[in-house]
Amino acid sequence: MTIEKRPNGKYRISETRNGVRYRETIDHYPTKKEARDIIERITGQYQNKNTFASSADAYIKNRENVLSPATIRGYRSIIRNMDDNFKNLPLEKITNVTLQSYINKFAANHSPKSVRNLNGFIVAVLKDNGADVKSPRLPQKEKKPVYIPTEDEVKRLLQEFKGHKYEAFIILATMGLRRSEICALGPDDLNGNTLSINKALVQNDNKEWVIKSTKTTDSTRSIVIPDEVVRLLNENGFYEGNPENLYFALSRAQKRLGIQHFPLHKLRHFFASYMHDLGYSDKQIQEFGGWKTSEVMKTVYQHAMEMDKVRSDMANNIGNLLK
Repeated sequence: MTIEKRPNGKYRISETRNGVRYRETIDHYPTKKEARDIIERITGQYQNKNTFASSADAYIKNRENVLSPATIRGYRSIIRNMDDNFKNLPLEKITNVTLQSYINKFAANHSPKSVRNLNGFIVAVLKDNGADVKSPRLPQKEKKPVYIPTEDEVKRLLQEFKGHKYEAFIILATMGLRRSEICALGPDDLNGNTLSINKALVQNDNKEWVIKSTKTTDSTRSIVIPDEVVRLLNENGFYEGNPENLYFALSRAQKRLGIQHFPLHKLRHFFASYMHDLGYSDKQIQEFGGWKTSEVMKTVYQHAMEMDKVRSDMANNIGNLLK
């Protein structure tokens, strides 16, 4: 605690607690007990007001019925990992300067994506409480190369899973289904060769696996699957157990084959690029795979495969000059 005389002849008492600076100005020099009582009174007033943590919790609770379990789990994780000093700040103490300072500190040892996720959540909570706050300056997005499995890698994987209990599920992933969609399928979703995709298996805030609706309304769809997949599902049943086991099985197969490791979701990327290469329209691929828009396919998946071909063609053209 400090007590300093101001130019106007008054005295300012100040103390920092949990990163928050508390101040009070009075017209006489206080005794130690008086100064302590004043600080206790001020901090008590602020502690009774909404902190960022309590406001963030209310923000989530008000949206529990409209947010996906995965989104809620992500928000809870952000709150748990936040700096305690910022988390316990009263909302009125969070300014543009305060927010920028915290973002700068967080960015020192986190990826640009994590920084953007944190900032987006903080700004949403603040604006939900009527705060006039602007989004701070953020680090540039990382432009990571997009890896898409090759046709040869996918063929080898499909061959590797022949006769495996997960064979049908690897094929469905190659047909563009998300893991959450594959693991939520049941007998009632199969009618002849038509497979209805209308739910997903995801983790909730307590890390329990629960069934919910698909990622978006566009994800709810019906597709036609090959006779072989129908046979496998009828004979071996639908997916049971922890979805992570599918990931581990894929990883072991990749290691045995000596091919690059990639998650199951990359087979969905392969599907979009491969179908585009076969001549199907963006709209057809989008509806079959359950994408909300074709933008992702055009800017990421298809572009990556097209650029591989373009690079090869360019190199070959230069090579022709050397002949």
